[in-house]
Amino acid sequence: MKEVGIKASRRRVRPGNGILFAATIILAVLFLAPVFFAIISAFKSNGEILKNPMSLPTTLYLKNFQDLFAQSDFVTAIFHSVVLTLVSEVLIVFIVPMAAYAMERRRTRTTIFIYTYFLAGMMIPFHLYMFPLFKEMKMFGLFGNLAGPIACYISGSVAFGSLLYCSFLKGVPLEIEEAAQIDGCNPFQTFWKVTFPLLGPCTASMVVLNGLGIWNDFLMPYLVLPSDRAKTITVEVYSFVGQYTARWDIVFAGTVCSIIPALIIFVLLQKYFVKGITAGLGKRVI
Repeated sequence: MKEVGIKASRRRVRPGNGILFAATIILAVLFLAPVFFAIISAFKSNGEILKNPMSLPTTLYLKNFQDLFAQSDFVTAIFHSVVLTLVSEVLIVFIVPMAAYAMERRRTRTTIFIYTYFLAGMMIPFHLYMFPLFKEMKMFGLFGNLAGPIACYISGSVAFGSLLYCSFLKGVPLEIEEAAQIDGCNPFQTFWKVTFPLLGPCTASMVVLNGLGIWNDFLMPYLVLPSDRAKTITVEVYSFVGQYTARWDIVFAGTVCSIIPALIIFVLLQKYFVKGITAGLGKRVI
């Protein structure tokens, strides 16, 4: 009887936990509602969407996807989005960890100043320096081609990436690197062969955060890439929204096509993403 009472007390739900659970359910519904609306609208005609937006599709209407590829250069837009995302991610993973490693392992007044300078850059909104940035891109010949957004994505990821990697590096023992140096590794080899493999969760977090941001970015490709050519997925989808008319069926079909790759990557890296984000909490920042 005593064991039954103990089990019953353990099963008893506290009021605070119940409130948190209810709030979590409400927030989950609010966040998933737009995704659900986009998915059901992708399989409805434009007239059906305007007539009853929240209803389920009566038939599996697939002409939206046919019109999406027939009435736009969506294949080229997908190619541009893939190139922007992959090239930016590879260069970010190559550059940012080395910068963070140098600032964390070589702690001098200069590296602390650079680290603080990077963090201060996170406080400045993009729209504040947007037009001077575009002027600078024109000066260097980066305006109107894919190299411009890639350069901006890399430079824009250094601040948060340095913060994330520096926090994670605090948990990597120095003894491992010292042992590698005793075995004959130079600093470059020590980082890439010993330290970097231990930064897997942090790298996964960077890949997910920056990848989703670059893949879904609208403003940079819209303003930088030429208007007479196909741009990225988000910009191509936006082209079906006019001032007086809009093809919402094609817009939602394009939205679903853009969601699927990002969702797959996030699901595959979710475990490492959460671990990387929580790493370094409560540790010294500077």
